[in-house]
Amino acid sequence: MPKTNLKTDDQDDAEVADVGGVSGARLKSFIERVERLEEEKKSLAEDIKDVYGEAKATGFDAKIMRKIVSLRKSNLEKRREEQELLDLYMSAIGMVE
Repeated sequence: MPKTNLKTDDQDDAEVADVGGVSGARLKSFIERVERLEEEKKSLAEDIKDVYGEAKATGFDAKIMRKIVSLRKSNLEKRREEQELLDLYMSAIGMVE
């Protein structure tokens, strides 16, 4: 049977210590919280992907939906400024009719 590097919780607890003014237990707590949140984020990203897939299956363009979601995150004034710059730049390179 191959040897693994997996540790039990008892082994982890035995290795937690205060070193150089760093609280091992507190640091471990932060790291575990981040790990749990990363797992939640991964799960949420999969859920979001599924929703876009459902929308695409019913005929919506997921790329455009993502753009709308992005635009809704920014405030109205910022969107206006970006649109004005976009229009200006497009005009400058001859893309406006």
